[in-house]
Amino acid sequence: MSNHKVSISLIFIIIFASFATVMITPNVQAEESEQDPLAEAGVSLVALRNDTLDTNQDGDTDAIRVVIVVSTDKESMNLELRLIGEHKDKEVMEVLQFSFSGQSNASLVYDAWASGEHELRLQIVDQDGIIISTLELPTYVLKPALKTPRIMLALNAPQNIETGDECTISRIFADETGPRYGASGVRTFSGAPFTVLDAQESIDCSHWPAGDYILKEAYRNDLGQTAEDWLNLTIHNRPAPVFTLSVAGNGNSTDTTCTITMVKSDETIDFSQFQKIWRIQGAEAGPEVGDQFDCTSLPAGVHLISLEVINNELISAIEAVNLVRLPGGELTDEEKSSVPSRSYGEDTETESVGWISIGVLGLVITLLSYLILVRVKDDDEQLPMRDLGPAPMILSDGSPDTEGLPTTTDDDGILWRQHPDGNHDWWDTELRIWVRW
Repeated sequence: MSNHKVSISLIFIIIFASFATVMITPNVQAEESEQDPLAEAGVSLVALRNDTLDTNQDGDTDAIRVVIVVSTDKESMNLELRLIGEHKDKEVMEVLQFSFSGQSNASLVYDAWASGEHELRLQIVDQDGIIISTLELPTYVLKPALKTPRIMLALNAPQNIETGDECTISRIFADETGPRYGASGVRTFSGAPFTVLDAQESIDCSHWPAGDYILKEAYRNDLGQTAEDWLNLTIHNRPAPVFTLSVAGNGNSTDTTCTITMVKSDETIDFSQFQKIWRIQGAEAGPEVGDQFDCTSLPAGVHLISLEVINNELISAIEAVNLVRLPGGELTDEEKSSVPSRSYGEDTETESVGWISIGVLGLVITLLSYLILVRVKDDDEQLPMRDLGPAPMILSDGSPDTEGLPTTTDDDGILWRQHPDGNHDWWDTELRIWVRW
């Protein structure tokens, strides 16, 4: 009887334990389901791996590749992976969107943008932008392989720059870090006489006016990285063209050839693009004369020939010569009457005046001179002398006569005297008189 009671009690305990197990198991599964957001979203995390990379092979880790393997029972699943790195309170993010069914894998690479510790985490986001889960990854000490901002201004010009010289400034710029994470910054250029755009990789300074320039370019991206460079530039005014005039035919007769040629003093300077203006007695000879002026056709006489050369910077210089052209040997009577007389030495034709004519001329000149002298003497007795102004007002010792009036000497050493009515006179040391002020 007692054995039967024990058996009944044992059966009752087993049934109660089974009932308790059935009641407890669903609660445990529900709690686990609430703690796994990936499972609620229909995603299972199969594997997660982090690989360190040395992309520039310098022996330092500069990137982290995160590989994730996920699976789903749904026909199609759309996810967004966000690999976030934090360094000194600044975050950068690498985003990847992908669709998959069954089991699939994806990888993201985080490139270091600064040297130091980078804390990584991976966010799994659904197609509605809701974060499903955030997976904390290790902290890595990284050294960037990406080029940080760099600016350099390179001048390509002669050592001594003059206005009009070939002059260019190359703007060398690099920033792989900012654009890599959508954190590009702004470039600023200052010191130039004209506006410089960011797209201008080369600046033409050939036409800048003369002066001293302090050029500066600066850059800052949204990650806080900066770069700048300075360039001091001086452009001098180009001097006026230097040249001389070579004359062939000066002093020759009009029936011989005559040329005036411009000879530049510096053969390295190209005068072909300069403007050349030839003038005869100040009047322009023509627009297209060039480097040589043909003076053969000029008539007999003395001619002022000038050449003005204007360079590309509108700086000019003028040289001139006095050209003498003698009458030719064979001239018509009309030409002889219009051209200056020419001496042929002993062969020059002269007209004899004769001694009688010379004597008569001398007698006439003597009589005229006598009459003029007598007339002048008579007039001197009648005409008063010209008034030379007031007499000098000096004392016997040579000092100015102040007539008892008070005097003073100013800072410039001029002596003044004051009349009772308040008027003043100043002493003129050259004429030695008082001049009313």
